[in-house]
Amino acid sequence: MNVLVINAGSSSLKYQLIDMADESVTAKGNCERIGIDGSVLKHAPAGGDKVEIAKPMKDHTDAIKMVLDALCDKDHGVISSLSEISAVGHRVVHGGELFNGSVLITDEVKAAIRACFDLAPLHNPANLIGIEACENAIGKDIPQVGVFDTAFHQTMPDYAYMYGLPYEEYTKNKIRKYGFHGTSHKYVSQRAAAMLNRPIEDLKIVTCHLGNGSSIAAVKGGNSIDTSMGFTPLDGLVMGTRSGQIDPAIIPYMMKKNDMTVSEVDAELNKESGVLGVSGISSDFRDLTAAAHEGNERAQLALNMFTYSVKSYIGSYAAAMGGVDAVVFTAGIGENTAEVRADSVEGLDFMGITIDPEKNKVRGEEADISKDGAPVRVLVIPTNEELMIARDTKRLVEQ
Repeated sequence: MNVLVINAGSSSLKYQLIDMADESVTAKGNCERIGIDGSVLKHAPAGGDKVEIAKPMKDHTDAIKMVLDALCDKDHGVISSLSEISAVGHRVVHGGELFNGSVLITDEVKAAIRACFDLAPLHNPANLIGIEACENAIGKDIPQVGVFDTAFHQTMPDYAYMYGLPYEEYTKNKIRKYGFHGTSHKYVSQRAAAMLNRPIEDLKIVTCHLGNGSSIAAVKGGNSIDTSMGFTPLDGLVMGTRSGQIDPAIIPYMMKKNDMTVSEVDAELNKESGVLGVSGISSDFRDLTAAAHEGNERAQLALNMFTYSVKSYIGSYAAAMGGVDAVVFTAGIGENTAEVRADSVEGLDFMGITIDPEKNKVRGEEADISKDGAPVRVLVIPTNEELMIARDTKRLVEQ
């Protein structure tokens, strides 16, 4: 079975074609600048040369058609016809409370995705456009599956996801914690159980998805019971350009002091804050680390704030679960930055969390970096959200 995985953004579209017989990626690529001058498809067949095709893409339907043409191309394609694609799996950012798992796409599901537009105005419309573009290009005979970023966190208890607001804000406006990066947290927690050779039902795991956008989850018995991102991805950890958790009274204070509009404050909190705002240098942790090593105090402060917030969540979630068996680091920073991993667990040896400095030198591959004999295992696990989407798609189609 070949599963085409689609991740549609507002002006981009990433894809992978995965052969589920051995879960190998046969081709992957990215459509950039959809609806903008300079549209280009970057296509990479497995074992072949990368290809760039510059061609106008006025919308996502054009982009999907270009992807399908590239996959079937006689020179750089990997399949002979579209009939070799068994199903399409789509990343959908927000499912609200409507979905607690992946689902086959129907007209009713599309309507539900549309109903969540207010909760994810930048992402859900693009995700739905990708779904409908696939329908237009390949027809409705090939099944499509929606895999929701929020679904994994629908197992949170109400006392974890509710806010201390009038209850009507929840019932009328759906204001609650939803959490994100669910597909990643689900994948790495399952891989952690496999690496430890223990049933996931018996494990208490803290999963740390650390990238430009970062979130942490408490995974108990395979279920998310809490996560750091909230109603939006702005909450929780200090991030690349996002502020993370702040006192809500800061917002009207900023508006009054700086004569700012709601949109201006929202833009500053999402795009100009985090380690970028604190350091004044960059949102890239490689730049921050280099600057800190050269003595830049604000860069070091930004790094310290980030690792302190990670450490705080690890301790908090260990308490929430009544213990912890493993801490997992994943995503761009978590997989590749040894210094961040070390600083994020420094001082947690009283909980049995200790890292071996030599083992911690690993980058971008699965590894147990704990000290020998440590009761809590610290693992590095590269995330693979596309594979998780493909697996859910295969499971639903076969059912």
